[in-house]
Amino acid sequence: MLICKMLIEGKPKKNMQYFQAVNIGKERASKAQMILFKLAGFAMLTLTTKKIDGKFLPVGEENYAAVIQTQDGFVTILVDGDGYTKAQSRALEKNAALEIFKKIIASGILEYSGDKVEIWTESYPTVQNKIS
Repeated sequence: MLICKMLIEGKPKKNMQYFQAVNIGKERASKAQMILFKLAGFAMLTLTTKKIDGKFLPVGEENYAAVIQTQDGFVTILVDGDGYTKAQSRALEKNAALEIFKKIIASGILEYSGDKVEIWTESYPTVQNKIS
């Protein structure tokens, strides 16, 4: 019961096992994916866990919006407070990615204030303020 209460309150268990982090993170990332899907018409789940100080933790509950540029185009993403990507659009033209970003902001989700995000094994700078 204490573990459930700690997870509901958002306090990570000190020695959370990897599979617990994956399950909690998958639930959180899936929620982000559905938000992005409703606003963009397409969304892909990305990360469910993050590794901090050698420990696996679920991605955070909070959602922030950003845009990154990849080799394939511009991608609108939802990240947690540490910049770990939970959901992403497909690669788009610059204006299409910015339109989705604006829809996310209009829905009440805040812009990610960091200057880089983590997605898969890569780190990308955020570009939403450099391309508008």
